[in-house]
Amino acid sequence: MSINILCVGDVVGRPGRVLLADHLPELIASHNLELVVCNAENAAGGSGLTPQIFTKLLRYGVDAVTLGDHVYRKREIIEVLETSDRIVRPANLPTPAAGKRWTVVQTKTSGHEASVTCLLGQLFMGSNNSPWEAVEKAFREIPESVRIRIVDMHAEASSEKIAMGWNLNGRASIVFGTHTHVPTADACVLDKGTAFVSDLGMTGPYDGVLGRRKDRVLSALTTGMPAHFEVARGDPRLCGVVVGVDEMTGRAESIERVEIRGRVQTGPAYDTDDGRAQPAGRF
Repeated sequence: MSINILCVGDVVGRPGRVLLADHLPELIASHNLELVVCNAENAAGGSGLTPQIFTKLLRYGVDAVTLGDHVYRKREIIEVLETSDRIVRPANLPTPAAGKRWTVVQTKTSGHEASVTCLLGQLFMGSNNSPWEAVEKAFREIPESVRIRIVDMHAEASSEKIAMGWNLNGRASIVFGTHTHVPTADACVLDKGTAFVSDLGMTGPYDGVLGRRKDRVLSALTTGMPAHFEVARGDPRLCGVVVGVDEMTGRAESIERVEIRGRVQTGPAYDTDDGRAQPAGRF
C-alpha cells in the first residue's frame, strides 16, 4: 500500500509561513498526506528558526523540520534542537554540535515510522564534514525496521545533490535538495526506488532575489555598498513534491511537483516575529 509524503522547500520568512498556514491543511486533506517534512532554516526573518515559529509549523501540519547552514542563526532554537524529536540539524556538523543527526517520526494516521536526516554540501558551502560519511553513519544507526527514509541534501551544487541521490538509490525513499531556492525540473523516481529532485524550490516570495527584496540586493551588487537584505513580499508560492511511498518496502512509486500561489502580504518588509533585517550577503 502506498502513502503520500509532502516535502516542502525552504520556508522564507512570514510570506512562507503564511503560505503554510493558508494551504497546508487543505493539501493534507486533498492529497491524503501521511507525512509532511519541511526545511525551515529561513523561516525567521529570512535566516534561522525560533522556538515560536517551530511550534507554529507543527500546528500547521508539519511533522518534521530540517535545517541547513543557518541552523544556529537564532540561538534560542538550540534547546529545541536538543529536546524535540521533530527537528534535525545537519548530520555532518562536528559531533559536539547541538541537535539530533536523525530522527524517526510516525505517519499521521497509519502509524508507520519514517526517518528524517539532513546533510550539508561541501562545494561552495564552507568546511563541512563529509556528508557521505555522515549519511552512512546515520543509516547504520537508524533501526532496520524503519523502511521509509527521507534525506534533505542542503547544498549549493547540483552535482552534489544528484550524486547523493544516486548514492542512496535503493536505500532512501526520498532524497530532495534544498538551499538554492529555485525549483528544478528533474523530479523522478530512480531505478531502485528512490524519489529524487535536485531542489524543491522555496516556499516564499518569488518577486525578489531568493526571497529577499530585489531593490536591496541590486543596490548591494551594483554599488558594492552594504545593504540590509529584507524578506520580499510579492508573488508568494508554496513549492515542494508529493511522493508516493510503499509503506512496507520504503520504495518510492511516484513523485509530483507541487506549486501553489498565495496571497501577497502587507506590512513591514521584514519579518516582524524577528524584526532584524539580515546584512548584505546573508541569504
